[in-house]
Amino acid sequence: MYSVLYLEINLMAVLLVLFIRFKTLGISRMVSQRNFSNAIDAQVVFFLSDTAAALIVSGAVPFSRFGLMAAKTVYFFSTALMCHFWFIYFEHLQGSEFVKRRRYVWLSSALVWVEGVLLVVNLFTGLLFRVDEANVYVRGPLFAVQYLLAYVYVLAASGHALVGVLMHRPGADRRTLIALSLFPIAPAVAGIVQFLCPQVPLACAALSMATLVLYQNWLDAMIAIDPLTRLNNRKQLAHHYAQWQAAADPTPMYVLLIDANKFKSINDAYGHIQGDAALCRIADALRHSCGGLPRRANIARYGGDEFVVLVSSESPSTVRVLTERIHATLAKLNERARAPYALSVSIGVATARRGESLKDALEDADRKLYEAKKNA
Repeated sequence: MYSVLYLEINLMAVLLVLFIRFKTLGISRMVSQRNFSNAIDAQVVFFLSDTAAALIVSGAVPFSRFGLMAAKTVYFFSTALMCHFWFIYFEHLQGSEFVKRRRYVWLSSALVWVEGVLLVVNLFTGLLFRVDEANVYVRGPLFAVQYLLAYVYVLAASGHALVGVLMHRPGADRRTLIALSLFPIAPAVAGIVQFLCPQVPLACAALSMATLVLYQNWLDAMIAIDPLTRLNNRKQLAHHYAQWQAAADPTPMYVLLIDANKFKSINDAYGHIQGDAALCRIADALRHSCGGLPRRANIARYGGDEFVVLVSSESPSTVRVLTERIHATLAKLNERARAPYALSVSIGVATARRGESLKDALEDADRKLYEAKKNA
């Protein structure tokens, strides 16, 4: 009965993550999503090797010392590999500068290769685990090391997310950060229980459910987030504006319509890749500039080279300071990037009125933007 239960639970976990893998196939070619897919592939290997080892230990299949050692070796290596891919994926979602440098990403895989070397050495020494003369699976003196090497990755990325939640990291999606910081809790608790009681098949089930939560978070992001700049899209902008209209909060709402100056000339002279880089730089400038506001702003890419920022503030001076900060920050980021072109924006500011549609508020801001463009 134990082996049947173990097989059923792990098989359901495999089917669940394979379903998620299939549903994400081809939807996005972003590097972050490739790491999500790689983590699931490693996870499937993790589930299958765990199942194989359990079936051998329980006697549900003919005992094989070689088969058990092979299954456990694959199990622990896939654990480290899976955690590494989750780490890279988490860092991408958090916009970490670390994962933008391939050399650093390769260096971060060092613990995976250390795990691999230890597993090879273990075949001759039994320091991690072995099958004794009585054909009993026995943990070695360094057994816990292989878990530590793997879990460092997820704990590091989740800790990074938790810091972002606590420190209100500028421009960060708080909901995503919370999901990432909570991700390891259920698998970690289940892993500890299974570490202490190997007969309890909780780890695969908990990990597959945590993956489902991440998948749902990814779907929400696909619906609400602009894929290039990682800012909110029009749908989220309209939702935020509607929430303000429905709320009893009397705080005024300012609508900033932001447009890149001479953007077409950047695309024509330097190509669309540089144009996309310029748009991402503007998005970064908006994130950094809005990070110090007393109340959280809603930043969205409205379309093309236009952006919208919704700011709740009691003081018009807050908005004036914000516009100055946006100009200064963008100039600094463009200089730091050593871009071969000048990059600036024009900003139109309007005050939204209760009962006024977002369309009307944006048209008012667009008139102010036109005036700013003439003076650019």
